[in-house]
Amino acid sequence: MGTKKSKAGKRSKKVAKPSPQAEERGLPEGVDTESAQPSTGLKQAFPIVGVGASAGGLEAFTSFLTHLPSDPGMAFVLIPHLDPNQPSQLTDLLSKATSMPVLEVKTDTSVEANHVYVMAPGVCLSMADGLHLRAEPRGPGRQLPIDFFLRSLANEKTSNAVGIVLSGTASDGTLGLKAVKAEGGITFVQEPTSAKFDGMPRSAVAAGVADFVLPPAGIAERLVQLARRPYVPHEPEQRDDTAQDVEFDLNRIFHLLRTVTGNDFTHYKHSTIRRRSHRRMVLHGDAKLSDYVAYLQENPAEIRVLADDLLNGPGLTVQFSLPAESRGQQSSAASKSV
Repeated sequence: MGTKKSKAGKRSKKVAKPSPQAEERGLPEGVDTESAQPSTGLKQAFPIVGVGASAGGLEAFTSFLTHLPSDPGMAFVLIPHLDPNQPSQLTDLLSKATSMPVLEVKTDTSVEANHVYVMAPGVCLSMADGLHLRAEPRGPGRQLPIDFFLRSLANEKTSNAVGIVLSGTASDGTLGLKAVKAEGGITFVQEPTSAKFDGMPRSAVAAGVADFVLPPAGIAERLVQLARRPYVPHEPEQRDDTAQDVEFDLNRIFHLLRTVTGNDFTHYKHSTIRRRSHRRMVLHGDAKLSDYVAYLQENPAEIRVLADDLLNGPGLTVQFSLPAESRGQQSSAASKSV
């Protein structure tokens, strides 16, 4: 393990000098103008998993990492609640739980798959350009670093974001998971009875923002199962389905939604419908959108869940141009529990 710690130490301090153009545009250190605007495909190259914990976090982090393989094909960013004025041994301790490199992040850092990044004391982390961690000094007052990071992760990685909330007090992470879920990402929460401190898990569960509620080991195992599926979350058409097949399946979904909920979703952005449907498809382990349509036909309750996902997404009235009667139906449906 000694070699790995030495390697991690070098990586965490290695930050390229920003170019004048990058400095002028306020980009993270080491990000040049050529890499400052990566293509969507590059930004979505691999999932990034944000994992937050507070009190009891060491045990939860350790259990989670212990049950991950050395090459899960994802990057992991751990956001602990730490005293900003005290050095932390968390990175060294967690490096014993996994064969992946574990790096403490004090400055802006590029993200690589199959690596674990741990937020250092005294900083707050956010995602920049989909491939970099931006480290900013922690400000005074009450801090919600888990929410802060998960919101930026959702914004940058959209459906390739994964949010996890583990043991801790209070409610940090709940709003962050809501953002991840709204952008089509997947969310996990530690099963409250398995947490040393259950405040954060119970807050997230009560808010309805958890796709899966499992102990840390179960979260790791389920996450790996999902990652190994042939899943391209942001563009389902790039899979085996042709654009014509996808459009046909979307029309079937519109019909099912209208039949069960009374709401006409045909005026909504089709890209959002595809993203939300594809997210639900992956959660149920379906390989194709047509498989998910078949699941919807057999499970009317899932149709209501999908409708709830669509109606409660961010900025619905701004993003979608709906006729007045459809907006009225939306408001009526949103007021009902589904």
